[in-house]
Amino acid sequence: MASRIAAPSLTQLIRGERGRIKLSDENAMMKQIYATHTPDGREVDVKPLFQLVEDILSRASPAVDPLFLTAQTRVETWDDKTQQASFIAMLEALSFTIDRVACEITYKSSSGEDAHATTLSIFNQLSYFPWEAKLVITLAAFALSYGEFWLLAQIYSSNQLAKSVAILKQVPVILEHSASLKPRFDALNNLIRAMTDVTKCIIEFKGLPSVYISHDAAPLVTAMAHIPTAVYWTIRAVIACASQISSLSSLGHEHALMSSTNETWELSTLAHKIKNILDLLNNQLALCYQYIEEKMNLETYQMLLNLLEGVQIDNMKLLKALIYAKEDLQPLLDGSTKRRVNLDVLRRKNVLLLISSLDFPRDELSILEQIYNESRVHATRMEYEIVWIPIVDRFAEWTDPLQSQFETLQTTMPWYSVYSPSLIEKPVIRFIREVWHFRNKPILVVLDPQGKVVSPNAIHMMWIWGSTAFPFTSLREEALWREESWKLELLVDGIDPTILSWIKEGKYIYLYGGTDMEWIRKFTTTARAIASTARIPLEMVYVGKSTKREQVRKCTTAITAEKLSYCWQDLAMVWFFWTRLESMMFSKIQLGSTVDVDPMLREIKKLLSYDKEGGWAVLSKGSFVFVNGHSSSVLPTFNEYDAWKEYVPSKGFDMACSDYHNNLRPDARPCCRFEFSSTVGRIPDTMKCPECLRNMEKYMAFLCCHDESTINALI
Repeated sequence: MASRIAAPSLTQLIRGERGRIKLSDENAMMKQIYATHTPDGREVDVKPLFQLVEDILSRASPAVDPLFLTAQTRVETWDDKTQQASFIAMLEALSFTIDRVACEITYKSSSGEDAHATTLSIFNQLSYFPWEAKLVITLAAFALSYGEFWLLAQIYSSNQLAKSVAILKQVPVILEHSASLKPRFDALNNLIRAMTDVTKCIIEFKGLPSVYISHDAAPLVTAMAHIPTAVYWTIRAVIACASQISSLSSLGHEHALMSSTNETWELSTLAHKIKNILDLLNNQLALCYQYIEEKMNLETYQMLLNLLEGVQIDNMKLLKALIYAKEDLQPLLDGSTKRRVNLDVLRRKNVLLLISSLDFPRDELSILEQIYNESRVHATRMEYEIVWIPIVDRFAEWTDPLQSQFETLQTTMPWYSVYSPSLIEKPVIRFIREVWHFRNKPILVVLDPQGKVVSPNAIHMMWIWGSTAFPFTSLREEALWREESWKLELLVDGIDPTILSWIKEGKYIYLYGGTDMEWIRKFTTTARAIASTARIPLEMVYVGKSTKREQVRKCTTAITAEKLSYCWQDLAMVWFFWTRLESMMFSKIQLGSTVDVDPMLREIKKLLSYDKEGGWAVLSKGSFVFVNGHSSSVLPTFNEYDAWKEYVPSKGFDMACSDYHNNLRPDARPCCRFEFSSTVGRIPDTMKCPECLRNMEKYMAFLCCHDESTINALI
C-alpha cells in the first residue's frame, strides 16, 4: 500500500546506529499494524487535544518557527466554559493512556529498542482507539517530554529549580554547542512540522460532513486506505524525535556531535517520507472537498428550484438564496447613498433582478437609468426596486482591472447592487443560466412581493414601454400588446418627438435605413420628386442600421451635408430604435406568438430581416404604415410611379402605392435572415419566414460587423 505513496526507498526501514531491523516487505509490516486495530466504537474529539499539543510543539521549538505560531493563542482564547469543561473531562479520560504511551516512548527510545517494535507496542496499547486518536494521543505523549526538555532550556537561567534539573539533563552544555547542532535541530523541527501537518490533515478527514460525503465515496475510500500507513509512519517519526532528545540528554554533546550527520539524515529521510504521504492525503482531501462542494451546490440548486415552485409569504427566502443567506454582513450597496444595506430593504416589494456580466453596454445602462429615474418621480404609483446581480466567471482569476471595472460600473448605478460578485455562488450562477437563460446579455427577472417570478425577462418591456409596463409582469406585457397595432408610433415612441409631431399633422413619413449611399441618394431623390408630383407633404428620416456604427456615422454626415433628409445625429437614438425593434420580436416570441397568427410580429420580423442586407423603407401616412419593404422593391415601386399613379385619385396615394408594392415580385428579392447572438437567452427552436411563411432553415454562423464600439472595447 505505502509503496504507491512515497519515495522509491519506502520498502527500506530507516536505520540508526543502534541497529534497527530491516523489513523487505512493507505490506507485511502493515499487516502487523492492522492486526492491532480493534476499535470498540468509542468516539474521541481529538481536536482540542491536538490544539494543545500543537501549542506545546510550537513554543518548544529551539528557534520558534513562524509557521508554528498560528497555534499559540488557541489554548489561551478558550473562554467558553462548556468547551473548557468538555476538554478537562476528555483529558481526565485520556491522561492515564497518555502517560503510559509517554513512558513507553521514553523507556524504549533510551534503551535502543528497534523503532518498529516500539511503534508496534504503542499500537497494541491504543488498539481500541480510531486511527486519528492513536496519532494524537502519541503526539501528546511525545509533547510531554519534548516540552519539558525545551521548557528547561528556556527558563533554567532564571529559575534555580529549573537550573538544577537542566544540569542533570545536560541542557546547558547542549545549548552551549547549539551552533554545531543546528543542522540536527533544523531537521528535528522540519520533521515535527511534517508530523503536525499530516496529523491535522487526518483530523480534517474525520471532520468531513457525512451528510455530503459518505464513507463509500471514492475520494474518501482512497484516503482511508492510506491513513493507517500515514499514522504508522508519523508514530515512527515520534519515536525518532524522542530518540534524538534522549540521546542529547543521556549521551552528552560530544556523542551528539559525532552522530549528528547520521541522525540528521534519519530525521530528514523520515520527514521526506511523511511529506510524500501528506501530499497524497492533501490531494485526496481536495477531491473530498470538491465532492462535498458539488453535493452542496446540487442541494442549493434544487432548493432554488423548490423555492420557485413553492408559495412564500414574502420574497426574502428566494432573495437570500440568490444573493446571500447569512446574517454576518450587508450584501447590498444602495446606489443612492453608496452605503451597504441588508436584504430587508427589499422585503415585500416588486424586485427587478438586473442580471449581467461586467460588459454592460453603456447605451443600455443609460436608457435603463433614465427609465428608472422617471419611475422615481411616480414612486407612490410605481413602487419597485432594481438589484444588479453581477455574473462573473468563478474559475477566472479576479484581477485588479476586473475589480476596477466592477467598481466603476457599480458606481454609475442609482439602484441597489450586490456588494461583490464573490457573494453569488456557483449553483446560483448555474440556476440563472439554466433556468432564467442568462447568456451574458442583460436580463431583468421580475419578482412580485411574494417572491414569485412574474416575468422571466422584462428588459424587452422596459425598452418598448418604459415604466408604463409596471408592474412588469407577463400578464401586463400581454395587455400592452393588445393595445398596440402596427403603426409608426410603435416604432418611434419615446425616441424622437419631432416625428410624433409630424404624425399628428398627418404628414407622409418615410423611415429608411442601410449604408449604401448610392441607393440612399436614389431613394431620397426619387421619393421627393414623386411627393412633389403627387402634392403630398413628405418628411424622411434616416435611422441607420443595427450594426456597422461607424458606417452609419459616415452616412449621417453625408446625408446631412447633401441635405437628403432628416437624420438622427445622436447614434444612441439609432441604437435605441433597433434595440426596441429587437425587443418587440423577443417579447412576442417570449409570449409564444408566431408570424402565421400575429401580423404585427410578421412586420417586425420583416424589418429586422431587411436590415441584414441592403436598404429598406417604412412608408406611412400619419400613424398608418402602408409599405414595409426592402430596397429591392421600394425603389422600383417609386421608379414605376407612372404604372400606378392613375389609381392615386381614387385610392389615395398610400393605398395605391401599397397595392402596387405588394404585387411587385422583384427578381433580386433577398433571403430573410435572423441572427441570434449566443449571448441572447431564449433562442427559438424554429421560426417561420415573415415573407412566405415557410419554416426557415437553421444555420450556425460566426459574425463580425467590425463595429467601432466593439473594436474600441477590445483595445
